Amino acid sequence: MNKPERAGAVVVHGGAGASCEHEDGCVLAARRALAQLEVTGDALDAAVTAVTTLEDDGRFNAGSGSVLGLDGATIEMDASIMDTRGRLGAIAAVQSVKNPVQLARAVADTPHWLLAGDGAGRFARAIGMPEGAPISEHQRADHRKMLAQLAGSVPAMPGVDNRLFERFWNYNTPLHLPEGSACDTVGAVVRGADGHFAVACSTGGSAPKLLGRVGDTPIIGAGFFAGPEGAVAASGIGEHIVRHLLARAVYGWIADGVPLAQALQRGLDLFDPSIPVGLIAVSRNDEGACSNGGMPYSRMVQR
Repeated sequence: MNKPERAGAVVVHGGAGASCEHEDGCVLAARRALAQLEVTGDALDAAVTAVTTLEDDGRFNAGSGSVLGLDGATIEMDASIMDTRGRLGAIAAVQSVKNPVQLARAVADTPHWLLAGDGAGRFARAIGMPEGAPISEHQRADHRKMLAQLAGSVPAMPGVDNRLFERFWNYNTPLHLPEGSACDTVGAVVRGADGHFAVACSTGGSAPKLLGRVGDTPIIGAGFFAGPEGAVAASGIGEHIVRHLLARAVYGWIADGVPLAQALQRGLDLFDPSIPVGLIAVSRNDEGACSNGGMPYSRMVQR
């Protein structure tokens, strides 16, 4: 006897701490993902489509909108994908790639699950992926804002003394602070009508950050997780998220029968309210999003 089909669903977020004025970008990404799901029925195809749309938007901290490193020139990106068909791929600290989430998807077809740094970049060139776009004025403006914050007394990264970035500076160029943050990861979770789940995430990293910094986005169980009971994506400051293996913890509660909305809130409750955190998830019969601050998102279900 065939199992009855469930309604496919997509939830997309533009990052904890990102402006909710950009929610139209999430709506477009969700619509494109749902259309992809209608065509192929593959949850992972839909999740990658959604995140690719956000990477190309330019307003989100991923792909063409990724934050600049402290030197004002370097961009390092992380991305990940996972589904319940056994596909798992991630990239970390990769430079000059237009769509990191598509590179993470390509890694899933190799003998490995994670490629990092120069090796990931060489792999991207070997398979013909386009390089990233030139740095935009929007990215430069965000960088100037971050440097001004780093020069002040309020932590640019919650819980971290600003002076530590100067102490452990590891870029080739010297640090120049003016007289006197970004942590948002984009992501998508998808439930296919066939009962399979998928998750995809992408980020330009946190700001400020040291060269080579990797957050939660490419770490399985921390920034993302998919299993037979659902899929979860996290957003926020990776240094805090990884300590709780947040995505896997929330997935575990969902698998244990905790209502999805309650599981998401329980995840947020692990953190001090001053730490920006956001979560999205789909389960067998529900889908939703939750954050302790602003987080643009969109949720759509197949009709």
